[in-house]
Amino acid sequence: MSVLERLLLAEEVLQLNDPVGAEAVFSWLNRLKNQLPLTEKAEIKKIQRRLLDQLSTILIGSPGPPVRVQLADCLALLFHLGDPLHCSLFVEKCNDIIRNKDDSPSALPSRLAAVACLGSLFEQLGRMLSGSSKETFTNLLRALKNAESQGRCEILGSLEKMLRGLGPLAAPVHRDIYKSARTCLTDRSMCVRCAAAKCLLELQKEALFLSSSELEHMSTACFRAFEGSLSSVSVSVSELLGSLLATALQPKRGAVSLEEVMDLLLGGFIRGGVGFLRASGDKLKGTSSVSKEVRLGIAQTCVVLVWSLGSSWVEQNLSPFLTLVLELVSHSRSTLSPSDAVLSRGCVSLVLRAALGGVLGEKAQSSAEIMPFFFNSIIHDFVVESSLSDAADPRASSDMFSSQHALICVLLELGALLLGLGSSAAPLLSDPTTALVDSVVAVLLHPSAAVRLAGSWCLRCVAVAMPSQNAVLLDRCAERLTALKSNPEAVSGFGFAVCALVSAAQHHNLGLPHSKGKMVLSLAESLLRSASQNSRISLQRTQVGWMLLASLTTLGPSVVEVLLSRLLLLCRCVFPASLREQDMELRRGDYFTWQVTLEGRSGALCGMYNHIPGFSISYCFLFSSSSSESFGLVMNQLVSDLCNQDQPCSELTLMPSLCSPDDLCLISPSLNDPYHAFTHQILEQFVDSVNQLKGQKQQTVQTHVCAAFCSVLKVHSRSPLGPSELRPPALSLLWGALEGSSLLLRCAAAEGLARLVQSVNDSAFTVSAALLCFDRLKLSRDAASRCGVSLALGALYRYQGGISSAQHLSTCVGVLFTLSQDITCPEVQAWALHSLSLIMDFSGGLFRLHLEPCVSLVLRLLLSSPQTHPEVHLSLGRCLQALITCLGPDLQGTSASLRDSISLGSLVLQSSSVSLLVQSRSISCLQQLHMFCPAHVDLRYLVPSLCVSLSHWSLLLRRSVISCLRQIVQRDALEVSELAVSLAKEQPSKEASPLEYMLRELGLEGALFSLLDRETDPGLIQDLDQTLGFMMVSSLSSGRVGQWLRLCRDVLSDSSEEEEEREDWSSLGGRSETVSSFSALRWSTRRIAVESVCTVIQTCAKNGTTDLLVPRLGDLVRMAFMASTDHSAPLRLSGLQTLLEIIRSFSSIEEPEFPGHFLLEQYQANVGAALRPAFAPDAPPDVTAKACQVCSAWICSGVVSDLRDLRRVHQLLVSSLSKIQTGQESNSQLYSEAAATMETLAVLKAWAQVYIVAVQRSKVTSDWSTDSSFTTSAANDVTASESEGAGLLELVQSDLPTLSRLWLAALQDHATLSLPPEQHMTGGSFFSPEMMHQARVHFCSSWAPILHASALWLHSTGLKDTPVHLSRPATPTSLGHSGGGAKSLEDVSEERLHLILGVAVQFLCSPHSENQMENIMSCLEALQVLLDIPWNRISNDQSLSVELLSVLHRLMVTRESEEVQSSVVDLLKRIVCAAQEHVREKRHSAEVDDGAAEKETLPVFGEGRDTGGLVPGQSLVFSALQICLCVLVRKLPKLSPTLSGTKTGTTGDEVWSLSQSDCALVSSALFVLSELPSLCSPEGQTHTPLSLVISPLFSDWLLCLEALIFVLQEVCRSCPQASDTQGYWRMGGHLTHFLFVDDPELAVDQVTLLRALAQFLLSSSGSDICGVSPLCSLSLDKFTCAMDSKDPQVTGTRPGLSQRLNQDKNCPLSVLGSVLVSLVLPLLVSFLLDENALSSTPSASRSLHDSALKDLMRIGPQHPVVFRSVMSSYPELKSRLEAAIKVNQEQLRSKPSSEASPRGQSSAKTPSITLKTNFL
Repeated sequence: MSVLERLLLAEEVLQLNDPVGAEAVFSWLNRLKNQLPLTEKAEIKKIQRRLLDQLSTILIGSPGPPVRVQLADCLALLFHLGDPLHCSLFVEKCNDIIRNKDDSPSALPSRLAAVACLGSLFEQLGRMLSGSSKETFTNLLRALKNAESQGRCEILGSLEKMLRGLGPLAAPVHRDIYKSARTCLTDRSMCVRCAAAKCLLELQKEALFLSSSELEHMSTACFRAFEGSLSSVSVSVSELLGSLLATALQPKRGAVSLEEVMDLLLGGFIRGGVGFLRASGDKLKGTSSVSKEVRLGIAQTCVVLVWSLGSSWVEQNLSPFLTLVLELVSHSRSTLSPSDAVLSRGCVSLVLRAALGGVLGEKAQSSAEIMPFFFNSIIHDFVVESSLSDAADPRASSDMFSSQHALICVLLELGALLLGLGSSAAPLLSDPTTALVDSVVAVLLHPSAAVRLAGSWCLRCVAVAMPSQNAVLLDRCAERLTALKSNPEAVSGFGFAVCALVSAAQHHNLGLPHSKGKMVLSLAESLLRSASQNSRISLQRTQVGWMLLASLTTLGPSVVEVLLSRLLLLCRCVFPASLREQDMELRRGDYFTWQVTLEGRSGALCGMYNHIPGFSISYCFLFSSSSSESFGLVMNQLVSDLCNQDQPCSELTLMPSLCSPDDLCLISPSLNDPYHAFTHQILEQFVDSVNQLKGQKQQTVQTHVCAAFCSVLKVHSRSPLGPSELRPPALSLLWGALEGSSLLLRCAAAEGLARLVQSVNDSAFTVSAALLCFDRLKLSRDAASRCGVSLALGALYRYQGGISSAQHLSTCVGVLFTLSQDITCPEVQAWALHSLSLIMDFSGGLFRLHLEPCVSLVLRLLLSSPQTHPEVHLSLGRCLQALITCLGPDLQGTSASLRDSISLGSLVLQSSSVSLLVQSRSISCLQQLHMFCPAHVDLRYLVPSLCVSLSHWSLLLRRSVISCLRQIVQRDALEVSELAVSLAKEQPSKEASPLEYMLRELGLEGALFSLLDRETDPGLIQDLDQTLGFMMVSSLSSGRVGQWLRLCRDVLSDSSEEEEEREDWSSLGGRSETVSSFSALRWSTRRIAVESVCTVIQTCAKNGTTDLLVPRLGDLVRMAFMASTDHSAPLRLSGLQTLLEIIRSFSSIEEPEFPGHFLLEQYQANVGAALRPAFAPDAPPDVTAKACQVCSAWICSGVVSDLRDLRRVHQLLVSSLSKIQTGQESNSQLYSEAAATMETLAVLKAWAQVYIVAVQRSKVTSDWSTDSSFTTSAANDVTASESEGAGLLELVQSDLPTLSRLWLAALQDHATLSLPPEQHMTGGSFFSPEMMHQARVHFCSSWAPILHASALWLHSTGLKDTPVHLSRPATPTSLGHSGGGAKSLEDVSEERLHLILGVAVQFLCSPHSENQMENIMSCLEALQVLLDIPWNRISNDQSLSVELLSVLHRLMVTRESEEVQSSVVDLLKRIVCAAQEHVREKRHSAEVDDGAAEKETLPVFGEGRDTGGLVPGQSLVFSALQICLCVLVRKLPKLSPTLSGTKTGTTGDEVWSLSQSDCALVSSALFVLSELPSLCSPEGQTHTPLSLVISPLFSDWLLCLEALIFVLQEVCRSCPQASDTQGYWRMGGHLTHFLFVDDPELAVDQVTLLRALAQFLLSSSGSDICGVSPLCSLSLDKFTCAMDSKDPQVTGTRPGLSQRLNQDKNCPLSVLGSVLVSLVLPLLVSFLLDENALSSTPSASRSLHDSALKDLMRIGPQHPVVFRSVMSSYPELKSRLEAAIKVNQEQLRSKPSSEASPRGQSSAKTPSITLKTNFL
């Protein structure tokens, strides 16, 4: 595309004046603005004149607001990038347009466009237009005087741009601009005020007189500008005033002191912008004329002031600044009324939060030199002042009343500061020189209840920040409350504090001891019982007593459940027991008595309603059913109160909660009742009361009545309203509110109408309500009525499921279309557009017919609506967003024109937005477009606009920006990051903001971390965290992981390098690092950085890309070390978790330069130093628990090979074991019992994991053949130098007696907690009944390793047990002891075995979802260890074995893990082997029994001996067959007819592919199958058709051929002779397949094949199975090949096979006797040795020689003919045989003579009868 086509606009478009032309012009200007910077300067000059002509044509063509903004930017870019010579002429042309006297509406847009062009030209070109500047300024200032509000806004905006572009060259007109702009500060138009403030803000950068001589006048003007201002105006003016004051305080600019500046602000705070006389009159009247907007603006000014001066100035001037700030609330005029006092406190708290929580970093906040001194001095001064003041002195009382508000602000800020610091505030609170907590406790005696509440809140913040102080402060306050019961202030203050401290326990996971709840309940009971003893403090004791009871419910159901009976008793005692007692109460008692009584009852009802809903319903039903007459009296009184017009009305309190959240943006851009008769009467009375009043009184009553009725509809929206008689008064009431003047009332009435329609649930009523809306819109002419009714029309179907009638939808859209185009009333336009957006949401797919006209309407209004009406733009944005939602994914496939129009509308909304809500809405629209059609959203222009608003002061805008960023980085993280950096680099360094500097230096990620450190909104923090997470994940795939880790290192490095209490990193082997780019980041930000690092490690480990992090291992360890040794407990937990992930991911990586060593070995000292603080005596239990996990992982990793280095970390575990063994009474009283359980189980789990690894390594490194090798004596024999595993086991052995008892106690506790809920539990060793639910969670995460370790210990101990004395009970019950006496050691060991077995089997029956694989493997390994115990009786109990096999079968069916299945089969092997051993023992005992040899038959043992069958559920063989067949069918589905069809596309001839592990599993299952016949009796073997089970496997014989042959051999050996002829035929056929195998890749073990073939032939003797020629011929071929084989293993089997085949006369091969003998004879002769070699040959060859000669001597007489034929044919064989016979005969002759004498002696000594039993 040529430059002309790309940049120039078609001429026919310029002739269009309709909306289509405006759309095309805006689209072209937007494209031109983006393309000009990308075009060469020479090409721009070529077409500059034509472009200028086209832009001039647009200028004089009455452009709309968005078009003129784009036009001004394009003109400025054109002259800046092209030839600027003709710029002066164009400026003169614009001035001429402005001077034009034509006041017609058509000339106004051109005049405004000329003004906008002047501003952009001077901003871009600046000094080049200095010659025309004076004339232009004069022209604009003259036009400013006569311009309307829209013109004034545009002129002030252009003046601001001109001042920015000209800089000091505009000095001659500074004062003129100042005078004009200062006048506009108090303009009635909010947009004009905002523009004037921005203009003056730019002016003050060069006009020094504004911050010196004119400072007071500017302050007064700003105070007046605050009057009645909106939030945007207030922010702009406060930014102006704050910048002026900050400039005045700078030493270079002026000599204004801080006191003078604060005096100016104090004057505005107490007088506003009015004169002295009016302020004095207000004081006399007792009211304040200073509006809340003024005071809020002054507070924002102070915030701007401290942010402008920076943290250094604040640290240096903190005390005087905050003292002067507190004077704002201490002044008597600031708190003339309660509402003024609340507002003033809020303003001062805002300033304190900005100065202390925003500007100061965490280091300065916790500094012992600044903060404690300031807060302690302030609190101490106020406490002393209150104690010395005389209550009778009116002046003292007034001073006390004023000073209390400052004290409240200080206490609230101190609490917020402590919450932000968290556990990092420990040095701040532990400093004895400041005694900060003591000062706060002293405040609890203040005469003001508000101060006492603030002090209680401060103590609550201390408890939340420092959980270790919760119980301490609770005991302290409870003790003071008990001691000062007679002091009303003390009862109230310390009671509030106890309630706050009890409720603080729910905000941290360590909790309070259960005894504290009982203590608080006793304290409450004492206060309530003694309330009537002293009337002076009865009210306080009653209030505090019920507050204490209410606070108890925050401790959770586990505490309330135990104390419920006492709580109900107290509640029951408050209310009258009968109607008679109630009547007696009504006849007596004065005002005070009733006040105390009602206070107690209200406290009881509130507690029941909030925490025991069932009891509150019971009491309410009791009351309502007792007297309907009382109900009527109560309702009449309520109606009278609601209709009282003299009561003050607060709409902001009543109405917002009753309005729909979607409708609130229109206001501020910043029943199941049985008494229907009463309801009808009430509604009619409401309507009459409203109709009888007018004006403000009517609005007051209307607000009360509408709020009450809408509340009922909201609560009971799904319940029917009642009879139809109730509808007319309800509609009348709501219609009156819809047409009211109050915006909130209208919104609430529209929402109430929607709820009414939902409650009536009648389509006819809904239609009638809609028709009524149409009629009202036709008749009404006032704006208020049209706004309310139009909103009601849109909200009518909000709870009806949408609009289902197309005709009704068309009518609604037509009406709202008409109202939306009423440009004479912007308010009606905005409400109608909003209602139209609701219709779009509720109509769904029906609205597709109206999409195109609606899009056209929205775009036309966006291009033509003036910016002075932001509410219209906001509603247009809402419509645009609804349109995008209506189209959804169809945006990708809809017509290009419709999609382009919507995209263009989003750009118009973004470019012309002057309101923050509109900007937020435009970002939301672009975000939705990116979600539905990302290809049509250009990130090159979206990302820069988002980055500009990242640090905006508006929380709403920041939320929208971060939400949009979070979405787009999920798709294009790398592109977004690069675009953000390029934006920052384009800005000049001098003009760059701190955020842009951060973008340039550290990228978007660093800017987000910086923003995260300043944010306090939880939702925004979560979005930022997720955004950083998405960018981190994308960095792994894009190769930017190093950059990400450097960024996280910089985040952590700032606040950790200067800590004095930490170990020096360089001394621990680390290297020095560069200075961090961040400063004073909070612990929460650093924790997110550490969690990001942890996520990086986990992701790389999961993806197998850990090698990417190996070069950064030092940085990873360093970051984990810094976080683990921080003062903040949450940060320490994150650091320890990161260290754990490092150990898991890098422990197996070896050091390439030092073979045999690991990478992590060089960081041993770092790991130890990082873990050491977590085992301090005052460390929190959760930190210690996490550190124990890291310790066990480090020890078990195998990184450390030196026992001395290993002992350092081991000592930490030893200290933790001592801590839990002794109980640590000091810590046990600080936290809940559940926290102690968590810590104890973490320690035991860590020891269990270490012990498991130690035993496993000892098994690998040592060849211990007996179980006694696990004993202590055997372990001590193996030194650390011999084996690392033995050395580790030696470390554990010393604590093993203690650990074993604790492990067994923990297992018994876990078993107790696993009982059903109905079982009564009295607690255990490590949990109490009250903490049962919390303890169950900790046991579920720790029991599995403890189970495995206990099994190993029981295996190693055998029947030996060493007693150990513990300082805490080991078991909750007498494990191993009974009431009748002590059990034997065998019984105790058996009970322990069954405990371990029961826990394992119980879990395997129903494994939980959390950590199930780890727990399942631990259980299976523990069962394997138990089965290896020699003395276990599991195998002796067949029912137990069958049950265990059933559990294993279920596990095999439900789990796909190869590891689990392999372990199950291994357990099956052990169980079958144990059963075999048991059967052998029975048979042996029967054989050696006395008299057994004389019996004709011996007893038969094995399954099936009685019936010959296998009974399911009782047969071990049957259960084992189930598991084996499950394995075979799962791995070879073709074995099952049902499953074979599920494998689509598989034919019978295909080979099933299995992995190596699957083949091993199948082989193991086949091995078990081969052993099962040995468990059966002969009858059982007959009914166990194993051949039928094995035979189908040969269809897939290629998978595990050797295993099948081995099983075949075993089956043939074990089965009776010819018991299953059909099975033998099938196996014979499959053996034929084996004999045909010639593929070398499928080579089979020949020894196994030959043995199996021989066993098959022998076992089938007597049958005709092997008489067939193929099998016989193939068998002979195999035997012939075996004779010629040179393999020693094959040759070693030859004699045995020959003997086995020849010793059976009935062998099937005897029919081929001659052939067989001719083959066997040469083979046997080849084994014979000559005489010389016989003496020196090895014993194996000598045995082979003897066996072969023996067979030859036997075969010769049996087959003489064949024997002579072979010998005559081979003379060498004959000579070799003769020589061997001769040598053998000589040996036989010499043997008798040499053995005669010894044999005679032995025969003489041997008795004739051998005894079977040794009776000695």
